[in-house]
Amino acid sequence: MDHQKAKRRQQLRRRHHVRKKILGTEERPRLTVFRSSKHIYAQLIDDLKGITLAAVSSASPSVRSGLAYGGNINAAKAVGKQLADAAKTKGISKVAFDRGHYRYHGRVKALADAAREGGLQF
Repeated sequence: MDHQKAKRRQQLRRRHHVRKKILGTEERPRLTVFRSSKHIYAQLIDDLKGITLAAVSSASPSVRSGLAYGGNINAAKAVGKQLADAAKTKGISKVAFDRGHYRYHGRVKALADAAREGGLQF
């Protein structure tokens, strides 16, 4: 149990280190990523108002229908493209990318690249 607590504490420390520099506003919301073993989730958050402007995940029916599995790079790319489309409909073109405590690598990088291809700037 001690190992799990230490690991969680390190994750939180890394997350705070990344997030202390990032603030989501209405003009430039924070694009935050959560990665589980089976799915990947992304949200656009306005931190000043404390609201989520758009959210997409590989577990949502619109994305899930075209995927065999939600926990791989293909799923991350689909989520990134769909989030970029959702942002466009709301008139959002610039975001601040928040990787949380995850390395900018693999699924997180694939989601970010797909969002950039979809028209988001960060």
